[in-house]
Amino acid sequence: MKIVMLFDLVELIYIVITVGALGFIFSENRRAITEFGTILEEGWQRRILTAVIVAAPAVILHEFAHKFLALAYGFTATYSASLFGLAIGVVMKIIGLGFVFFVPGYVSISGVGSQMNFGLVALAGPLTNLALFLIFSAVIKYDLLPGHAQILHASRQINLWLFIFNMIPLPGFDGFKFFASLF
Repeated sequence: MKIVMLFDLVELIYIVITVGALGFIFSENRRAITEFGTILEEGWQRRILTAVIVAAPAVILHEFAHKFLALAYGFTATYSASLFGLAIGVVMKIIGLGFVFFVPGYVSISGVGSQMNFGLVALAGPLTNLALFLIFSAVIKYDLLPGHAQILHASRQINLWLFIFNMIPLPGFDGFKFFASLF
């Protein structure tokens, strides 16, 4: 019996780092950090947990979609946290710019396959966000989880933005990789 390892130890550590950083970056910003070295105001754990519930599935499932489809095509696929990209997001959050731009992570893919295979792997992440957006939209529309409107709306919104942003047809984005594979 062959046991397939989907993630190695380094990938699991990167996933934990990514989720933690996402929780901090997307947490509600009341005062963030008042002064360097001071502790966060009361209730910060709940705000970070809520942010993890909203943001982490959108980002992590996006990256998993790339990885799992690549593995299904027989490619090698490894998730890496973008430590520099996450640090940019954390710093922007701490200084309170009002907006945050960062790159949480990426999946390195290698192997032999058609351009269409690589294009579909690129498309898998944004399509996952589109599917999550549609699922959250249906849950909201049919009021399937009453009492959780704030989390549902935030989850729906982040998945829509990730879909749109990642489908931009500029080099480095999933949209570019997908559209390039068509030509």
